[in-house]
Amino acid sequence: MKNISHRFFQYYSILFLLLFACTETEKKSTDHLVINDKEYFEMPGFNVMVYHDYYPTGRQSGITLIQNGERVAANGDIRLTNQPRFNPTNGPRQLDTEKNEISLAVGFPDSVRQQYNDPRYTYPDISLMGTVRVTGEGKSIRISVDLDQPLEEQWIGKAVFNLELFPGHFFDRAYYMDKKTGIFPRQANGPLINTEDGPVLKPMAIGKKLVALPDSENEMLTIESFGDDLELVDDRGKNKAGWFSVHSKLQSGVTKNVVEWLITPAIKSNYKYDPVIQVSQVGYRLNQNKVAIIEMDNRTINPSEVELLRISENGGFETLKKGTPEMWGEFLRYKYAKFDFSEIQQPGMYKLKIENTVSQPFMIDDDVYKRNVWQPTLEYYLPVQMCHMRINELVKVWHGLCHEDDALMAPINHIHFDGYKQGPSTLCAYKPFDAVPGLNVGGWHDAGDYDLRVESQANTMRTLAWMWELFETDYDLTTIDQQEKLVEIHVPDGKPDMLQQIEHGALTIVGGYKSLGRLYRGIICPTGRQYSLLGDGSTMTDNLIYKASLDS
Repeated sequence: MKNISHRFFQYYSILFLLLFACTETEKKSTDHLVINDKEYFEMPGFNVMVYHDYYPTGRQSGITLIQNGERVAANGDIRLTNQPRFNPTNGPRQLDTEKNEISLAVGFPDSVRQQYNDPRYTYPDISLMGTVRVTGEGKSIRISVDLDQPLEEQWIGKAVFNLELFPGHFFDRAYYMDKKTGIFPRQANGPLINTEDGPVLKPMAIGKKLVALPDSENEMLTIESFGDDLELVDDRGKNKAGWFSVHSKLQSGVTKNVVEWLITPAIKSNYKYDPVIQVSQVGYRLNQNKVAIIEMDNRTINPSEVELLRISENGGFETLKKGTPEMWGEFLRYKYAKFDFSEIQQPGMYKLKIENTVSQPFMIDDDVYKRNVWQPTLEYYLPVQMCHMRINELVKVWHGLCHEDDALMAPINHIHFDGYKQGPSTLCAYKPFDAVPGLNVGGWHDAGDYDLRVESQANTMRTLAWMWELFETDYDLTTIDQQEKLVEIHVPDGKPDMLQQIEHGALTIVGGYKSLGRLYRGIICPTGRQYSLLGDGSTMTDNLIYKASLDS
């Protein structure tokens, strides 16, 4: 009897564990939206983030839609149509699992932006507080906005709920707004309409129901408004980094459901995220540890087998290793595994394959650092980023001679854009708007704009100095003429490029110190229009030195 009871308990335990495992698998494979432990909506093929990100300029804020693994829409939030740079503040997420709803408080004014005002824009005089509610309804989400008080009269028609659509996903593809047809254009096209805030592009379409990509059963996205009309607008007409946007005006005279949308995506049947294989783009030395990282669907329990393929010198592939990768764990929306092939020491070109995913080709050889690794940084990137120079490459001009008028002393008690602040003193002999000599030489532009931050200059110069001390690399593919302020890429001048770049960094740091008696904090455009111009650096200013004001 004791043995029978013991066996019964064993079988019961196994059954319980199996049932538990099935339940877990079923939970992660649900066919409708549920709130997961990371506080966003999840189902295979559709994720909805609710204010998990906070960088609207980078299209990473508010409500974000990820359809079949692609981020197709973001920045779902309240916006002021004539004040695009200002965004509401928001409180913490509130979860109601019984209602399958995520909500949070939102509102203007944003106290942070009031404290650190951006001088390019006047902060709007608005007081608006409310709640954004996102509810999972099967495969759809319902977005509702409530206000604490009815909308102030001066903001009627200007306060909207807005969602931005990633242009690259929609270019040259069809949509319906109600029964009217259209195609998402590759460039922002007219006509313009005049408003009290200046001319803007006329909406592409207005109606109650937008169906984007109706011809694609796996990609269609439907947005339906139960309040004010939807307006489909090409925001690239007012912002070079803009996306397509869909917005509805906040209804006036009411506080409940001032906006109500239902968003329904089409989802691939039995959707599963395809694995992504991360290998070294440089390649691997023969005796080096060789570990590939594999990103997988977060429902993966047992990863598929990985094949290491050597590309034959005569064409075709030879499989040198097969194996199951070692599970590493979870990060954000994915699971990760590691595949170790350190024992492979046969020189050649290789690929890794898992399921239908094949990696880029990579080398295993002891000369992987000989070409096309650090050289392009020294050969192209640093020369192209050089400020106060003209950069030529054979018949191509990367940019003309730029910023010959650097720089004017910034005003005191001033908060500039991009994080720069000037206190109650200039900390030197120069007064606000004085031209400071010795700054129109040396330095590299920032990667995304034309700032010269002194710590970036120093760190770059220090890294290059370390490289020279360690390796004394006499690599020479570039002519750098500081007297003529001229760079010629792929024209050697008999001098090591690394030493010339170290000199270029030293010129801006030493020049500033000699003129100011201290290091400058940064050199940046005085006006918003200049700062936003990312064309040829030589066109940003007139390159003439004279006393000026912040607005000139």
